[in-house]
Amino acid sequence: MKKLKMAVLGVGHLGKEHARILSNLPQVELVGLVDIDISRAREIGEKYRVKGYDNVDKIIDRIDAATVVVPTDKHYELAAGLLESGKSVLVEKPITTNVEQAAELVRLAGKKGMLLQVGHVERFNPIVQDLARLVQQPRFIEIHRLSPFTPRGTEVGVVLDLMIHDIDIVLAIVKDSIKKIDAIGVNVLTSFEDIANARITFQNGCVANLTASRVSPERMRKIRIFEPSVYTSVDYYQQEGVCFYKHGNKILKRIMEVGKDEPLKLELQDFIRSVLEGTPPQVSGEDAAAALEAAEKIRAEIWKTKIS
Repeated sequence: MKKLKMAVLGVGHLGKEHARILSNLPQVELVGLVDIDISRAREIGEKYRVKGYDNVDKIIDRIDAATVVVPTDKHYELAAGLLESGKSVLVEKPITTNVEQAAELVRLAGKKGMLLQVGHVERFNPIVQDLARLVQQPRFIEIHRLSPFTPRGTEVGVVLDLMIHDIDIVLAIVKDSIKKIDAIGVNVLTSFEDIANARITFQNGCVANLTASRVSPERMRKIRIFEPSVYTSVDYYQQEGVCFYKHGNKILKRIMEVGKDEPLKLELQDFIRSVLEGTPPQVSGEDAAAALEAAEKIRAEIWKTKIS
């Protein structure tokens, strides 16, 4: 069996999980872990019997692909360098900090014939995949994503840090162009928006109301979708869901039963399969660029009036 030779760029909170999973996948030969903190790269590498490096250039000729798991403002530089070198890339979400850079990564991937996938990991949550199959005519969508504060991810606001997951899911479910965006937000602990609410109206009349907070005492990841005669509620975190639907004059209930699995593992397996078999990824660079464009419009609405 042909093995995909890979590296992980960035072995912080999430990157170390990439290393853990990839080191255990039979289709992968993990060539190295790269981090500007060489001691960190070596520490995590020791755990998974992989060498640590402080620069990807030291192993660039020995890999076929890499995952980019660094702060968002470094995504473009590293992903572009890998694509230019003829390597397929899975870059964590959001794809970049602006749509111009996102478009350039998509262009580069096409020019070089390389795969570009983006880590919108919630798409690989088994309960979300089941939801996407079930939903037929969404009319109103309500999403709450709340998390306690952590310094990780604060190089961007909560829209790019957390809400971007749900923007991507909504776009994938509704499958229509955006007509209008209204949004509000406030900063609490950083100079960026830490709480945000966005109302997205689509051309087909569907409305999505998204709330994200990274200064909440509780953790919540829930989506509710209303269709003609159907109401579906899903808890991303617990990987549980329930569907209520009208049958004659009765309202019936169906528990959504799906096998629980680790979304990040499923995402990485999808990337590897796509590279080895030449098939499209579930979350393409174009998908991620569309989510980022919507996120930028949301932030623009929030910052019309300066937050202080």
